[in-house]
Amino acid sequence: MKKEFDFIAIGDITTDAFIKLKPENAHIVCDSMGKKCQICMNFGDKVEYESVTEIFAVGNSSNAAVSARRLGISSALVAHVGDDYYGTKKLETLKKEKVDTCFVKVHKNKKSNYHYVLWYEEERTILVKHEEYGYQLPDIGKPQWIYLSSLGENSISFHKDIAAFLQKNNEVLLAFQPGTFQIKLGYETLKELYGLSHLFFCNVEEAQKILKLKDRDIQKLLRALHNLGPKTVVVTDGPGGAYAFDGECMWHIPMYPDFAPPVDRTGAGDSFASTFTVMIFLGKTVPEALAYAPINSASVVQKIGAQEGLLSLDTLESWLKKAPENYKPKRIA
Repeated sequence: MKKEFDFIAIGDITTDAFIKLKPENAHIVCDSMGKKCQICMNFGDKVEYESVTEIFAVGNSSNAAVSARRLGISSALVAHVGDDYYGTKKLETLKKEKVDTCFVKVHKNKKSNYHYVLWYEEERTILVKHEEYGYQLPDIGKPQWIYLSSLGENSISFHKDIAAFLQKNNEVLLAFQPGTFQIKLGYETLKELYGLSHLFFCNVEEAQKILKLKDRDIQKLLRALHNLGPKTVVVTDGPGGAYAFDGECMWHIPMYPDFAPPVDRTGAGDSFASTFTVMIFLGKTVPEALAYAPINSASVVQKIGAQEGLLSLDTLESWLKKAPENYKPKRIA
């Protein structure tokens, strides 16, 4: 009998090579507000680096699948790998995390995705390349949730297949966290998926790109995103916390205080969005889910890579109990 999963993540999977840059060999350029905008190195130089750390089986959707499994629900991943060393390591890592790999297709004589991460201070700049695979939706049964995120540029028809599946199986709920290419495609190309989304996640800058707006007014962004079709919209704002809007109530939660100075911010958004989704799956309300999600992000940034710091549900709840008095979801509209 086919297993029906609680949570199936769909999206590309990669290996991240973290190249830690020496502080003296790069510098940061800030905007007029003091926000870090660019990392700069001398053109034509040989730039020494401190170390390289390879992290296998990462990517928005695989991070979400691991997060869901650590939080105690069954998860699987729909993804593609080559039949090379890195493809093998990705499958081994997923199996170790107890994420089901029955929907991961291995392509003969193909390379697996491999990204380079320039790691400077606590931030990262990622050099990405999505290998071209023949995207097809396997027979995934009827999971309770589909979590859709980053895919390569040849995946437009695949998005239509996912939308058709959701329209046919309207009891299956969609959490949509668009990746770089999906944001680049624009709303019109993916409007069916926006309209089918039960949960939609992005940060403020991504919201502005999707909506083609310069306005940074959070409430305006939330309402405009909600008008595109998602039932509940969640927008993160880094140190400014996070916001959620379900069409009736608008909520804000401050950032959970850092356990210690951040080591690496890779995967903070993935851990937030996946944790929020799992909390809704577990029957939590929108403001309750909004309180849980930043804690997993605060943990993830304490480790290198997007998965090592992901928490179990028990640990997450213990940190929520230790939260400072002002760490509470507040209704703002």
